[in-house]
Amino acid sequence: MNTKNLFITAIALLFVSFSSAQEDEDDDTTGDLTNIQEFTPSKLLKKGQWDIKFFNSIYTQTERTDAESNSVTIPRETFFTNTTEIYTGISDSRRVNIGFIFQVRSNTFGGAGALDVFNFRDDATSRSGLTTIAPSIRVQPFKNISNFSFTSSIYLPIFKDKANAPYLDKRSVFWETKFFYDKTFGQDKWQLFTQADFGFNFGEKSEDADADSNVGERFANNSLFLPLGVFLSYFPSPKSTVYVNTKQAFLIDLGNNFAQNSTSLGIGTKYQLTDVLNVEASFDKFVRGSNFQGLGQTFSIGLRALF
Repeated sequence: MNTKNLFITAIALLFVSFSSAQEDEDDDTTGDLTNIQEFTPSKLLKKGQWDIKFFNSIYTQTERTDAESNSVTIPRETFFTNTTEIYTGISDSRRVNIGFIFQVRSNTFGGAGALDVFNFRDDATSRSGLTTIAPSIRVQPFKNISNFSFTSSIYLPIFKDKANAPYLDKRSVFWETKFFYDKTFGQDKWQLFTQADFGFNFGEKSEDADADSNVGERFANNSLFLPLGVFLSYFPSPKSTVYVNTKQAFLIDLGNNFAQNSTSLGIGTKYQLTDVLNVEASFDKFVRGSNFQGLGQTFSIGLRALF
């Protein structure tokens, strides 16, 4: 499928989703809940509401698997990602949100310290810059299931293609759809949240890239990315939560002769700072993987404004 056909298909599907969700305009009211209780990724915004999230993560590794999935030691590699998401509600029925995502990355290789990514250098062992932008839509497809929704986004690589430069990001048009469902129980003290993603990486094969292209950034082209996640949260108070999670991810080859899979475990916490702001911190560890999968750790912190 070429890029033109991809966009035609994506726009058609998003239009169908939008039209379906707009059919019912009944307002969905909720009780007096804090934002961290009410606005899980499954729940959509009311018309005129805004959701702005700044999420920062550092993934660092000194270990990965080889082609036979054996663990090997490597010089430290560190990857910093800032993801900014901006959404607003446009449906009286609280069933359609639209938004925009952009990502800034900074990577270091060759044994540099993990915090060196904040130097945002471009040299033989480092690379940084604004990498992707993505229009996005959130939809609650079923009127009577307010805690089930999906988000569909098309990530467009906008950074310069540099041959023989350090890796910065995937050289793919990435169409990702995330499905969310959560269930609160135990007198609103516990919550189970599940997520399934379907992400298609479109682009030329690595072997077809010309000499002026960065072959390493095309490793995921022509593949399906399928991460699955389960989160269990406990609310000590209406303003705070702690959670544990497990994730299993698959990169499935669709023509580029490369596939991976990995398993990670994590913990995290959220706290409601004000009526508008909440903060989140988390830690994840990759415990297994295959075919050059990193076995490092991710440290994340995010700030979210809902108004």
